[in-house]
Amino acid sequence: MKSSVKSPYSNEQISAWLRGLLTIAWADGDFDVLELELISSITQEELAPGMNFESLGAIEPDELAIVLGKGTPLAENFLRTAVMVAIADGIYTKSEDNLLHQLCLALGEPDNVLEALRHTLEHPEQSKPSTQVPTKLQVDPLNPLRKWLDGLDIPEPRVARFLCKMIPSQCPFERDITLFGRKIVHIPPMCKINPLYEQLVGLRFRALSYLADDCREDVSKYC
Repeated sequence: MKSSVKSPYSNEQISAWLRGLLTIAWADGDFDVLELELISSITQEELAPGMNFESLGAIEPDELAIVLGKGTPLAENFLRTAVMVAIADGIYTKSEDNLLHQLCLALGEPDNVLEALRHTLEHPEQSKPSTQVPTKLQVDPLNPLRKWLDGLDIPEPRVARFLCKMIPSQCPFERDITLFGRKIVHIPPMCKINPLYEQLVGLRFRALSYLADDCREDVSKYC
């Protein structure tokens, strides 16, 4: 059942917002079959019902800025969700960083929040993910980023549903990446390699609570 809650944003703004998040999700071009099915489902259910998934194009930063505005609360909230989507798989890549930097410039937001990510989350093309749990000293520099992410407002059902689908309900299991039958890298559970995992879990919980309490939706399918 879809929510009857009236969105504070126009359909054009929400479409641009969701297209922007999909653009982030597509940034590293590294999808398995399940990820492709998930993004296709999100696109057709929340963004463009009836539209062919393959025909949907990414949105350019300047186009997004025209719709969301420059230096607006809406633009800042979008960037918060964009960062969450970029780190949802526990790996922050160079292509994601480049795109987020362009988005910050186009939307009139400082990109200093990205500095902590650049030094904390692994770039897979540079090194293998670390299996070490971050110490308190290592985590402290992320506090400003944590507070910024925790300031996200979720006033829109379609965005809330997107986040509930994109953010895993449980810490993904460790896995091996193989190429031509040979293991090339071992990836530990996300909760061990992503120092912002608690922020992801908190955001997902707030999105679920918003849908259940404010929108009166059945959220059992997300659990």
